[in-house]
Parts: sequence; structure tokens; C-alpha cells
Amino acid sequence: MESLLAQLRSAVGSPAVLVDVDVTASYRRDMMPLAPCGTPLAVVLPTTAAQVQEVVRACAAAGVPIVPRGAGSGLSGAANAVEGCVVLVLTRMNAILEIDPANRLAVVEPGVVNLDLRTAVEAHGLFYPPDPSSYDWCTIGGNLATNAGGLCCVKYGVTTDSVLGVDVVLASGELLRTGRRTVKGVAGYDLTKLFVGSEGTLGVITRATLALRPLPQAPSTLVATFASTVDAGAAVTRVVREGVVPSLMEIMDRTSIRAVEQYLKTDLSAGAALLICQSDAGGEAGRRELAAVARACSEAGAELVHTTDDVSEGRDLLTTRRSVLTALEVLGAWLTDDVCVPRTRIAELITGCERISAEVGLPIAVVGHAGDGNMHPTIVYDPASEDEFARARRAFEEILGLGLELGGTITGEHGVGKIKREWLEREIGPVALGVHRAVKDALDPEGLFNPGSMFSRR
Repeated sequence: MESLLAQLRSAVGSPAVLVDVDVTASYRRDMMPLAPCGTPLAVVLPTTAAQVQEVVRACAAAGVPIVPRGAGSGLSGAANAVEGCVVLVLTRMNAILEIDPANRLAVVEPGVVNLDLRTAVEAHGLFYPPDPSSYDWCTIGGNLATNAGGLCCVKYGVTTDSVLGVDVVLASGELLRTGRRTVKGVAGYDLTKLFVGSEGTLGVITRATLALRPLPQAPSTLVATFASTVDAGAAVTRVVREGVVPSLMEIMDRTSIRAVEQYLKTDLSAGAALLICQSDAGGEAGRRELAAVARACSEAGAELVHTTDDVSEGRDLLTTRRSVLTALEVLGAWLTDDVCVPRTRIAELITGCERISAEVGLPIAVVGHAGDGNMHPTIVYDPASEDEFARARRAFEEILGLGLELGGTITGEHGVGKIKREWLEREIGPVALGVHRAVKDALDPEGLFNPGSMFSRR
């Protein structure tokens, strides 16, 4: 491997090739403790697409796997190293290359932090919608690789809905440009959507052209509390039937509420569930939207419904939702699942998680995007206890099974990674899995891009 390391140093410079195991250890895995990881041969930090091409060609000639990586905020093990691989870290490719207000688009490198892009385009009166919970440190490249979502998905969709095109380094070292800068375009296969969400298994994204939207109005906020999970679920169903599409609709269960109350030292006066909605329609349109939501909550049996146009108060209310994972850290380590179910079955998922919690003897807090049914049951456990870790793993698996039983999917936004490979096959079936493998074989015939992520080749 010394010959390969020499080529890598020639390609990106010696300081950008890390081999000290004490240093490379921090690049071995993402935030998912259950996913396996190996020890990389090296960690390489390129600064240009041309350098990425050279690295890919050198690794291909040596038969060494490549695992692309962003900031490491993922929750599926998709960026975890495999034994003897090169971890290709793209965080130094962090330039916002262009903001085009007239055409409402931005061109960025993969290492740009989500929040930095959002802040930059806001100066032009524009808005980049995808907002994962880690938006203040996750990178656009990682968002693209996992097709990340966030709190605003109910109205604005997930990452792929904001991508016009990408530049991708293929297994051959060639640079592929997909998509276009126009609003419409249907020429050929939609290769852009093929690469978004592919978790680095088909190529390395080095640039993205992203669609922007006009900056929304300052949001109005509604919070509703419920004595039962069933009532909260019924409220979500009623909102959907009303035809209202709020910019945000989040749900918290009893365990989440209690953890946040303890962490923020506040009283949310909520029983079994809490619903937070926002409308960024502005003016009379926004008031009509939240009035319809308030009516739906009241008819579903809400104990309390409160609406405010005060931006500061709304921000404080949303802080309760964004603080859940941090609040749970006070109780122990957490393991976050990611299942999406039909919105009419959210209550069944929450009650099912309560049952699983009682069976495994560990707290499970359910919080999630009620507007699109994407729930994040979070298991709290003691990482020093092998028994509790085993029970947490059991709960994780049972929640995935529950999600499928309810007509849902094993992941709404975190991806499959190296932790849900068997579950992907269970969800999509052998024919679809065969198509996945055919695509992989066509674009990465030697299987060197992120091997073992999403599915096994054979």
C-alpha cells in the first residue's frame, strides 16, 4: 500500500493524507452506534474535483475501497469505514460557487454546511428548504448522499426536491454532469435523482446545483396538547383532510415532553402528546391555515390550543422540539430510529413504541414530523451496560418491523447505510433489489464505492 499512499500524497498533498490511527479513528464512523465500522488505510481530504478524480483512479488501480464522508452527522452508518479503505472526506470542498437570484439557484461544493448556505441565500431574499436537525453542522454533500429531510419536509419536500443537477466522479475517474439549470427538463433518464440518496455507492458528488425559493414570511406558530396519543393522531388526520399544508407540523410523545421539561426547566402543561405547527404563508393566508389547524385539533379533543404571531415566542416553542435529543442525553446515550408510516397510523406507531419500551425495559421517546409521518423513536440506554445495549438493539429492530407492519418504510430521511441492509431487502423485495444490484454493477463494476452500504452486492 505504500505505492498507493505515495500516489495519494501526490494527488492532494502530504498534509491531506492522514494515516496516524489515533487521528483516523475519529473518521471511522458516524453517529449510529449499532453500525459496524473498520479501520481505514488512510483518510484523504481533497480540495478540488480534479483531486477527487485522481484519488478515485489511484484507489481503483490498487483495488482499494473508497468511502465518501461529509461531517459525520449521519445516523445509519452510511459513512462508516470498511477495513483497509480510503475515507474520502469532502469537508474542505466548502465553497458556495454561485448564487443566482434571478434564476433562484445556487451552485455549491459538497462540504458547504447546510446552515451556511441557508444564511448566504437569505441575504438575497431566498430560501434553501431542507433543514435536517443537524443543519448547523451537517454538509450539503451528506444531505445529498442520504436524501436528507428535516422539519420543513411537509411543505417543501426532502433534499432531492431541491436538486437541479450534480457533478459526480464515477468509478472510472470520469466526471459526470447531470441535470440542468432550467426549471423544466425531461431529456433522458433522471440521473440526478439516481445519485441523490445513493449513499456514495455509485460515485462521489463534487458539486450540486440547487433550486432556491423566495424567502417565506415570518412564521406564525400553533401548539396543541392532548390527553391521549390517539387524539393527537386524529388531529393530524383532520389537518390533512382539511387540505392544509403547514410549513411545519411536529409531534412529541409523553417521554419526549417530560425529558424536555426537565432539560429546559419548563412546564409544557402537556399530557400524552404535543403538536407544534407553523405557517409561513404570511398575513391572512397564514391566519387561515392555523385557524384550520386549531379547529382540527379542538375537534380531535385537544386540551389546549395556543396560536401566536410573535416570532420570538414561536422560536421558543420550536426550541422544545429541537431540544429533544439533547434533553435525552441527560438520561443516557440515545439510539435514534427513523421510520415513516402513513399519517393515519402515527398514533399506532407511538403506542406500539410504548409497548416495545415496556418489553425491553428501556425508555423510548417518539418525536417526529407529523406532517409526513416520519417518526424518530429514540431509545435511551446505558452504553456501559452490554445488557442494555443488547436490549436497545432489540428495540431498534422491533421498531423497524412495526413500521413495516403499519404500511410504512424503514427510513424516511436517514438512509439505509450499514445498519438496515437486511431490512431494505425485506421492504422492497427481490426484484427491486436485483435492479439495485444491476445499477451498482453497471456504475461500479469492481464494487469499490462504499461497499456494504445499502445492500450486499450478492
